[in-house]
Amino acid sequence: MAEEYREPVIRITAMPADANAYGDIFGGWLMSLMDMGAGLIAARHSHGRAVTIAMDGMQFHKPVKVGDEVSVYGQLRKVGRSSMTIAVEAWRRHRHEEEQVQVTQATFTFVAIDDAGRPRAIEQES
Repeated sequence: MAEEYREPVIRITAMPADANAYGDIFGGWLMSLMDMGAGLIAARHSHGRAVTIAMDGMQFHKPVKVGDEVSVYGQLRKVGRSSMTIAVEAWRRHRHEEEQVQVTQATFTFVAIDDAGRPRAIEQES
């Protein structure tokens, strides 16, 4: 996703409630931000409800600390009949610095569903 357009979907400051006793942010908190960001893209593209059905393996490259700004970027990579693949990256910036550092990335798969929870076709944009 480095050279391609990445859509900014979430920006938030990591707070003490999001961290362990050493001030390191919980991986699950960061993963949930990424899932929410991908979900925003999926819902907008499918014009309705979409649910996470898979996420590829995630590796944390750098720590995120309390007070860091966390930015989540996403990109719709593939659209099937009812599914979407969305690449997501998480970056952190120390509070008093300008440099951003990528901390992790993952690919999420979503399926568009109807009110009964069954997969529904995604309208193809012209």
